[in-house]
Amino acid sequence: MRVFSFNLMPYRELDPAYSGPAWVTAPNSLLDPMKAHQYYNEYIDQLVLADELGYDGVCVNEHHQNAYGLMPSPNLIGSILANRTTRAKIAIVGNALPLYDPPTRVAEEYAMIDCISGGRLIAGMVLGGGPEYYSFGINPTFARERFYEALDLIVRAWTQPGPWQYNGKHYHQRYVNPWPLPVQKPHPQIWIPGIGSLETMEFVARRR
Repeated sequence: MRVFSFNLMPYRELDPAYSGPAWVTAPNSLLDPMKAHQYYNEYIDQLVLADELGYDGVCVNEHHQNAYGLMPSPNLIGSILANRTTRAKIAIVGNALPLYDPPTRVAEEYAMIDCISGGRLIAGMVLGGGPEYYSFGINPTFARERFYEALDLIVRAWTQPGPWQYNGKHYHQRYVNPWPLPVQKPHPQIWIPGIGSLETMEFVARRR
């Protein structure tokens, strides 16, 4: 068994008078940027401590426009942890692939983290949740097929020498030629978290 420390990085001090949702429509006027400064550094220190205490890994994740988790870019946090930790796996669980265009941006940023950490990245890929689609005005009807196509493109970008051209249903790139490439070969371990749908579980099982 492996033990990971997972930090959602919530905003902890909403006005007690506020009774609305924490997602999508929570007014950002409720956020004190100096409190966010305190929280970010506190949460990062907690994850670094987990590495020092011998945890097998640390986890961060992606959410947008909400007080539930102040981490719209877990890759930024992952890059800090890659530099400040020495042994723990860095599990980013994960990037919501249908929100990225082109998804090779994920391939590049994950490769950077893997290089900075010396090969300790666990590359999480997620479908994403309804609040993110509402926030960004993205049609969720195509989310699953965008996710599958993006994942295949990212894996190819890590394993097929570039440059090469890609023309899919949802994504088109004249040149796929990411610099850098991951330390781990053929690519970092991929985690696809999600127990909310049978389709995801079947897909993960097929891909092992």
